[in-house]
Amino acid sequence: MRGPAQAGPAKGDLTVAVGVVGLAFVVLWQAWSIPVSPIYAKVGPTLVPIMAGLGLLVFGLALLISAVRGGWQTDEEKAITPDRRALGWVLAGLALNVLTIGPLGFTLASILLFVCVTKGFGSRTMLRDAWIGAVFALIAYLGFAKTLNINIGSGVIESAVEWAITMVRGR
Repeated sequence: MRGPAQAGPAKGDLTVAVGVVGLAFVVLWQAWSIPVSPIYAKVGPTLVPIMAGLGLLVFGLALLISAVRGGWQTDEEKAITPDRRALGWVLAGLALNVLTIGPLGFTLASILLFVCVTKGFGSRTMLRDAWIGAVFALIAYLGFAKTLNINIGSGVIESAVEWAITMVRGR
């Protein structure tokens, strides 16, 4: 249930709404800049990104209207203080992933991201989280590298896995 309407726009909600509208414009701008071959009739590589951008724009505008009318959060949600430490762990994981995916490879960067996010969510078993992150990252890497032939960042671990696969196939 919504509480009584506020006198003005909800600043946090307005920030999110403007961010979603801005993201929609970036998606649409990038979608329209995709080169399209004249071979395509009406359905080409820009159709889905443009649909996603238009969807984001509609939702962003709906959020904007809601924010101007006082916001979408209930009184109970407004009373909760955000856990900035948890957010810090998640943001640190994202930053580490971006900074380390090139030099360390996809798997190690993903393990760092996974451990930081689980720490942000309250986990106290970093070693277990690292193993779980490694399993998921290797499955994702092998899915992209072997199934789709897409290199998403090869590093020390990926090279060792590729070597092991080659050795097993060689026998």
